[in-house]
Amino acid sequence: MGKEAFYRCVECNEKAAELHRDYSNGILKITICESCQKPVDKYIEYDPVIIFIDAILCKAQAFRHILFNTSLNIHWKLCVFCLLCEAYLRWSALHGSEQSSDPADIIRYTKEWEFYGKFGLAALELAAFCSGVLSFLWLWESRLQGRSGELDLLLRALLLSCYGKVLLIPTVIWEHDYSPLCLGLIKLFVLTSNSQAIRVVLNCSRRLSLVAVCFGLLSETLTTQTCRKLQWSIQDMWTS
Repeated sequence: MGKEAFYRCVECNEKAAELHRDYSNGILKITICESCQKPVDKYIEYDPVIIFIDAILCKAQAFRHILFNTSLNIHWKLCVFCLLCEAYLRWSALHGSEQSSDPADIIRYTKEWEFYGKFGLAALELAAFCSGVLSFLWLWESRLQGRSGELDLLLRALLLSCYGKVLLIPTVIWEHDYSPLCLGLIKLFVLTSNSQAIRVVLNCSRRLSLVAVCFGLLSETLTTQTCRKLQWSIQDMWTS
């Protein structure tokens, strides 16, 4: 019963009981979908590099393979890794203009609490984004209400579809060579992947997924502005 609810045809999104049949002598035969008469999951024969390229191209078939037909559970590890990169990028930008040969300045430069603060802010923004998307979809899609399994799958899909933030790694390595345009393009790519992940999980229209992503982005922006105002208020209180 669990497998019937888990496997999906990557072409038409219909449920399937199995992906392949294992015959004697190690012979595997891919299962044909009863609805579209195509292989349920062609990607089980593909190299992981090809799957990754198709995921970068935001192909729905690749997303269905990853979300429904694999047991890939690295979303939390990927989330923490991307948050660390994003936090370091913000932290280094905060001190990028400070140049001094005084060893005392090196100690001030490596204040851990500032890095942890940036990490916490990045985590809070991601939580606000996911909460905004899930709240909107929960209110809009009545079939999600009372079905925690669907919400869990949506959360997993949102976190996995943030894989585009891995592109921040070159920015961290060559921290003086990045530009706001580069970071903006990475953000746009991540949001596009988020939208595609929502479409795949809910099998909904592109418009609904885009509206959900915009609602999550609005929630993230409001959270960021609130945190900045709170930070300024605390600084003013300390300086006064």
